[in-house]
Amino acid sequence: MKKEFHQGNRTKAYQQMKPHSLLVMFSGTEVRKTNDEQYPFYTDRNFLYLTGLDSKEFILLAWKDSEGRTGERIYILPPDPMKERWTGARIKPDQAAELSGIGDVAYVDAFEADFHRMASLGNYGRLYLDCYRTEPGDRDTPAHQLCRRAAVDYPFLRIKDAGAILRKLRTIKQPCEIAAVREAEKITRDGIVAMMKASRPGMYEYQYKAVFDYALGQHGPQGPAFPSIISAGRNNFCIHYYAYKGQAQDGDMILNDVGAWYDNLMTDVSRGWPCNGKYSERQRLLYECALKTSDHMFSIIKPGMLMEEVDKEARRYNAGLLKDMGVLEDADEIGKYMWHGGSHHVGYDVHDLVERPKRIAPGMIFCVDIGIYHEDWGIGFRLEDNCLVTEGGCENLSAITPRTIQEIEDTMRKGCVAVS
Repeated sequence: MKKEFHQGNRTKAYQQMKPHSLLVMFSGTEVRKTNDEQYPFYTDRNFLYLTGLDSKEFILLAWKDSEGRTGERIYILPPDPMKERWTGARIKPDQAAELSGIGDVAYVDAFEADFHRMASLGNYGRLYLDCYRTEPGDRDTPAHQLCRRAAVDYPFLRIKDAGAILRKLRTIKQPCEIAAVREAEKITRDGIVAMMKASRPGMYEYQYKAVFDYALGQHGPQGPAFPSIISAGRNNFCIHYYAYKGQAQDGDMILNDVGAWYDNLMTDVSRGWPCNGKYSERQRLLYECALKTSDHMFSIIKPGMLMEEVDKEARRYNAGLLKDMGVLEDADEIGKYMWHGGSHHVGYDVHDLVERPKRIAPGMIFCVDIGIYHEDWGIGFRLEDNCLVTEGGCENLSAITPRTIQEIEDTMRKGCVAVS
């Protein structure tokens, strides 16, 4: 993304702030993994969306006065030759300014004094922070720590939710974001096709994962967009399965729920295929129901449709097909075979943190995920695609990845990857 993208995002965010307000956003800190190792650092997505800066311990401070005028300053890590010798060069002030479009750059050790001075001036009555938690027990972030401290040191500052502003902005994807998702779709396709071509009875789940990771590695060092879900046989009945220890037996279905990213935009694609390359009668029956349901959804999704109707209609339509095929006696019992919904938004996060819309609008990207799990038959899989809402309907961005039975079987017959 060019700096103009991030500058535009900040301008839109500042417009949503009330006058007499401060905004503080943090890039985040490392999390310790072992005695001598940290987990790989992952920059806070809202911070990245606003600044384009991908580094730990950075801080964005912005302010809006009574007349709506705004200012901003970015705080970065200072030079440290010894640490940089071990972990690489740090972003320099001129680089931070060029990447973000923020001309006022300082080092992080100046933030506390700067914030205290501005908060104590009497000119500001609100402090915008992003204190979102996925779960109540999630660890505190720097934003949570500042929120608690501000309640004691600056009780006159009303805490406002910066996350709500960012979620609203991230709901509609801009042209450059859509272009990045298209590139990510191509990378995802290459990884899935590589697994299809390598597939054979006796192959271990970790070998499928190695094939996928290798294919993605040809496009850059970033790897998968999220921990890949790759399973075989009975393991397919664990919706989020990460063990990779199972072995595909002849006739087993391979379930994979995977994605790649490009320029920080992510995909989320699922395909299911028989490890031996040929769908059995029962596998074909269930897969065709999922495919017809998915195709139906892509034929009706359009602006103005209620967002909640995406999952509801998918379940209703699939239930009718399964009932017609004699798999389901009562359509109201579809929950026996469809265990989850599948219309989450995709973007800077694979489950993108957006303002859940009431109605669908152009520029939204979300998943159409049809999962069928028939434990008695030992068949579980999902068919998941990424839907871009257009002015007149929608587009299946992941249609470039083989998805029909004919396409998948043809791809697997052309397999040329040997895995031992």
